[in-house]
Amino acid sequence: MANDAPTVDYRALLEEEKRDLEAKLQELGLGGPGLTYDSNFADSSQVTAERGEVEALAAKLRDTLEEVEQALDKLGEGTYGACEGCRQPIDPVRLEAMPATRYCINCASKH
Repeated sequence: MANDAPTVDYRALLEEEKRDLEAKLQELGLGGPGLTYDSNFADSSQVTAERGEVEALAAKLRDTLEEVEQALDKLGEGTYGACEGCRQPIDPVRLEAMPATRYCINCASKH
């Protein structure tokens, strides 16, 4: 019986995720000269709060982008899909859902 399951192109999934993350950072103004805030704005506490939210979001996006880039490096090295915790293969369903994941479901639950 032949395996009719489609082969997942993890590189394509990771490259797409990388482009999406870079686009989101660009939308936040963090891919170019950066964000500018009106220093004459009356409610400086609102500006400070919004700046904090944007910086927190940008940090999360950068962390995720780094994970995607590490996964792409692993693809190039031939180590992609191995759990960093137990070294066992990560379930392909998990990799398809989360292509940059570093851990199998068992090891992920321990972190």
